Amino acid sequence: MTLRHILIAEDDPRDEELTMAALEEHNLANKVFVVHDGAEALDYLYCRGKFAARTTGNPVALLLDLKMPKVTGIEVLKTVKADQNLKTIPIVVLTSSREEPDLIECYKHGVNAYVVKPVDFTEFMKAVKHLGVFWAAVNEPPPSTRAEESSLATPKP
Repeated sequence: MTLRHILIAEDDPRDEELTMAALEEHNLANKVFVVHDGAEALDYLYCRGKFAARTTGNPVALLLDLKMPKVTGIEVLKTVKADQNLKTIPIVVLTSSREEPDLIECYKHGVNAYVVKPVDFTEFMKAVKHLGVFWAAVNEPPPSTRAEESSLATPKP
């Protein structure tokens, strides 16, 4: 069986807890990694800093919040989609922003999906379940994101 993992970049502890609960309740990924700001997300993807020993391959999807400290979600999106070794990772922006400029900016830089976080608990859980089912179970990731292969990402200085 292929090990599939999801990376969540979320700085709000409540949204992190709900997202994790929805994914775990439906067994949608073998492993879920959570980072709390954009800098950590990039460190994870580039296998640097505290993630230097990570060799489990790229995630099958990145659930990315836009409004994060250190490095914004938009900057993470731009960096990942500009990198030959990372650009095939599907990125789903999961945000509270309904701002049209944010939506336009994300699609301009190659986001795969833009989902506004539902305020209602049940609706939030359903939305994450649907995202997880599609990206971790239905969608066939490209070979470079399959976890049984070593990561193709080259650490940046």
